Amino acid sequence: MEHYLFRQLAFVRNGTLKAASGVSEEMADLIPDGFRNSIRWNLGHVYVVLERFAFHNIGLPQQLPDGFKERFEYGTSPLTSVSSAAVPSLPELERLLGEQNARIQAALKDRLQEKITPYTTSTGITLDSPEQFLSMALYHEGLHQSIIKLYKNLLTR
Repeated sequence: MEHYLFRQLAFVRNGTLKAASGVSEEMADLIPDGFRNSIRWNLGHVYVVLERFAFHNIGLPQQLPDGFKERFEYGTSPLTSVSSAAVPSLPELERLLGEQNARIQAALKDRLQEKITPYTTSTGITLDSPEQFLSMALYHEGLHQSIIKLYKNLLTR
């Protein structure tokens, strides 16, 4: 039986992809006044953080295209990014985001309760199992999904 977290990850990811639908390549790089990131950055950031949460912290290899860590990791911004790698297109980001959950489920379906080295997030919560990391990822992606919706609204006024 499929663990509920995998259904929730799919639900949230579908919402993120739906929020990004209709965004042009040009709009994806616009940064609303008073903000420091773009829709493209938010999509790449969601991908990079879930890679880290799902794979890195349990000691599994991440699938990060060239420049993704430098461009989309926590604390980065398109205003200051220095990656020489090509900026990923929206279709590339959508493909990566669309394939990510299946890889996570295949790798972690039997390891959700495994105890790993505790990690304290920037928000102050300590996580020590893949299940806890994936649960936190739902919250994280939901925040960025909301930001994508807000940016679309602000940029189409």
